[in-house]
Amino acid sequence: MRSFLLLSALLLLSAVHFAQDPFEPYSQAIAGSDLVAAMMPVTGGVFQMGSPEDEPGRNSDEGPLRQVEVEDFWMSTLEVSWDIYELFLYRKIDKISQSKGAVVLEIDGISSATMPYVNVNRTGYPAINVTQYAASQFCRWLTAKTGNYYRLPTEAEWEYACRAGSQGAYSFSSDGESLENVAWYRGNSKGKYHKSGVKSPNGFGLFDMHGNVAEWVLDRYDPKGYLSTGIVTPETELYPRVVRGGSFRDQPERVRSAARGFSKKAWKQRDPQFPKSLWWHTDAPQIGFRIVRPKSVPSREEMEEYWIKPIKEY
Repeated sequence: MRSFLLLSALLLLSAVHFAQDPFEPYSQAIAGSDLVAAMMPVTGGVFQMGSPEDEPGRNSDEGPLRQVEVEDFWMSTLEVSWDIYELFLYRKIDKISQSKGAVVLEIDGISSATMPYVNVNRTGYPAINVTQYAASQFCRWLTAKTGNYYRLPTEAEWEYACRAGSQGAYSFSSDGESLENVAWYRGNSKGKYHKSGVKSPNGFGLFDMHGNVAEWVLDRYDPKGYLSTGIVTPETELYPRVVRGGSFRDQPERVRSAARGFSKKAWKQRDPQFPKSLWWHTDAPQIGFRIVRPKSVPSREEMEEYWIKPIKEY
């Protein structure tokens, strides 16, 4: 009888542990709204990051090819939508309690975003014109709200997730055949961004990794290629930072899995503020973001390193 009770207790503890941390798809509820962020597990591994020199459309900043290992993480299946981003923007639901994960973070201490110059909210469409800092502060807010640790992906995580095990120029083919079925780009977008999740997903179940809006990652951009791979720190320059995936404005070669974009001062050309806004790029309607949640919860110090710090721009 004692053995049976002990075995039952062990099975129960195992079931509770699995229920707390299963590595499977889930929908992140946000209390105070009926919105959820769908999250897909991405099993880590080793892959070849970058593109070979003979890949059509390749730029020199996509090399040298290097073997990179990434750990397990969840990634949002869609780019963060205006609907969800506005929960952070208006902060009306901060005090509404919900069942939380392991991370304890005071929500009151998180900076509030200023209002956009023009609110282009369209239900189900990606949030655009956001700065890298704004995207990262959204992740910090969502962490405090839910108790699960969220951040922007590293460039390596982003490319690994985009490729979904593929080695060609695109996640679905080596030559871009059937690009129309997967991506919004210059050839089919009619010069505007589109509702998320309309096109087919990649092999990991992630939508719009190619095109629609380009997505912020954490890394600093180096035009010489992958020579500087560390996370951006408060002491580094504000420009340029990396965006990946290409957008509705780009030709097919710019939405390849290895294609890299980068931020520019011109994205704030019409910003009337002095200093310029920490939150908005007045001239970057092609820029959005998606979020990741590492399976292994880092220390609080590591969390802070991955949340972007503000740098004033005069």
